[in-house]
Amino acid sequence: MPVHAIPLAELAHGLPPSFERARSWCALLEAGSILYFPRTPLPIPAPDLEFLLSRRQEASPLHKNIAYQPVHDALCGLEENQISEGESSRFRETMRRYSTAVASFLADFLLPYRERWQLDYASFRPFEERGRQLPMHKRNDLLHTDAFPTRPTHGARILRFFHNIHPSRTRDWVITEPFPQLVSRFAPHPLPLPRAEGAAARCFKALAELTGITSVLPGLKRTPYDAFMMRLNNAMKEDSEFQSHCPREEVRFAPGSSWMVYTDTVPHAVLAGQFALEQTLLVDAGAMVHSETAPVAVLERLTGAKVA
Repeated sequence: MPVHAIPLAELAHGLPPSFERARSWCALLEAGSILYFPRTPLPIPAPDLEFLLSRRQEASPLHKNIAYQPVHDALCGLEENQISEGESSRFRETMRRYSTAVASFLADFLLPYRERWQLDYASFRPFEERGRQLPMHKRNDLLHTDAFPTRPTHGARILRFFHNIHPSRTRDWVITEPFPQLVSRFAPHPLPLPRAEGAAARCFKALAELTGITSVLPGLKRTPYDAFMMRLNNAMKEDSEFQSHCPREEVRFAPGSSWMVYTDTVPHAVLAGQFALEQTLLVDAGAMVHSETAPVAVLERLTGAKVA
């Protein structure tokens, strides 16, 4: 699962890339690569950067990040008793600028996906990741693939663009084998469900159920695909054997760098780092340049059924 570095010189003279070049970057992402910009193509305006780095929020068991919702131009995750109305407005303006800048950049950089995505949350991550005390299913430091418990994607892919804004520290990740191998590990062939108990068996059961789930959780409209992806996320975190003994590759993202990755299919954990920005996009699985790599396609091949 390579990290593919893209120097700014490759973005020649600020001109949009050719369709063929943009398509090649999409293909790398779909194959499980992390596209890494050693120096971000989206520098944060100095006043915004100073404002963000001055934020000190007490770690909350309720909120992992401070999130901006572009569709509603709204923030969530702020500790209201620790911030003035003026600071809240400044936060929203800063996050709006960041979200808009990322969307504008990716519309050209990932041209085949243009108008085939939904702009999801942007987030500011002010906390030190090392040693954070969070419930198991919310922990960032355990290897996982992303799924949203309250925002089903219905098969759309989760693309995330990150930016390490810490002035001097790296943001440290660890990654492991990509999605097809991961599914084979947690849901081995052949069916039926094995007798073994534990996280891996529960995840296997979720895959077996994909051909027969017809009910959804009230109000969530969760498809069989979303049900499985959420269970896979939890099962990975619960499985101490997997966490301790799976193949691992450490990646350190430099201060002032950016990177993007399909976090629904690249298992990752954040071990250390503070002060990061992130924008999530939900990309139509039908927009993939290699549609067979989408996780919904992988699961449909395994089950022989439509899952989203």
